[in-house]
Amino acid sequence: MGNKAEPLTESYFFILLCLYRGPNHGYGIMQQTLTLSNGNVRIGSGTMYGATSQMMKRGWIEECHAEGFDRKRQYRLTEEGRRVLKEEAERLRHLVRTADDVMGGEER
Repeated sequence: MGNKAEPLTESYFFILLCLYRGPNHGYGIMQQTLTLSNGNVRIGSGTMYGATSQMMKRGWIEECHAEGFDRKRQYRLTEEGRRVLKEEAERLRHLVRTADDVMGGEER
């Protein structure tokens, strides 16, 4: 399967994060990303479908069928995708801990 060799882009990170609790369709992922990021990350449809295509090739997500969404393409996280997301979250936590250690109690 596709090992994660470099940091995830914000778009990839949020797409995987949006699928962590269950399947969703592209538009739902784009809307949930806006909510989770407090409006700071906006995934356009071109980015969304290019990213999902690449993540399917890497084995991080897969298409699925969900009740009530017959006409929309649904995606779900694979075990490999779950692993990649967890590794990225740990990498980001490490970066923040390191910055806190270096910057100490400075005002942010």
